[in-house]
Amino acid sequence: MKKIILLTCFAALSFAGCGQIQKPDTMNTDNKKREVAKSDEDWKNELTPMQYEVTCGGATEPAFTGAYWNNHDTGMYHCVRCNAPLFSSDTKFDSGTGWPSFYSAVEKGMVDEKLDTSYGMMRTEVVCHRCGAHLGHLFDDGPQPTGERYCINSASLKFDKKDK
Repeated sequence: MKKIILLTCFAALSFAGCGQIQKPDTMNTDNKKREVAKSDEDWKNELTPMQYEVTCGGATEPAFTGAYWNNHDTGMYHCVRCNAPLFSSDTKFDSGTGWPSFYSAVEKGMVDEKLDTSYGMMRTEVVCHRCGAHLGHLFDDGPQPTGERYCINSASLKFDKKDK
């Protein structure tokens, strides 16, 4: 009987994190309130299901499926939740990963970086500074001049095409 109880406890602890949705906080790294903070219900009403799962739940859209992974137009990428300008097409590059990749944010301080230890990995999560939306992750295998790769979900972005 003790073995069954121990095995049940072990199984429950092992799977405790499975299926949980990671909610971005409403505070930035300086512990100040976010400029744009809405209820979960408001975000559900304003966003598509994929946008909600990515920006509010920390999900990742499948590779090569998002609207912007292969976008070569000139313009600005904004946060889908608060419209903050985040990335310029001038810093976008083809990483071969199936997600939009940028070697820098449009302006320092527009995105916040957080340690992400989900799935047994140590990564740097990228969130919108203004509203806390999950955007994607930052890696150190990008091109020069920064050597960084912001691997961003299309579902967290909206694109403002620059007219020629």
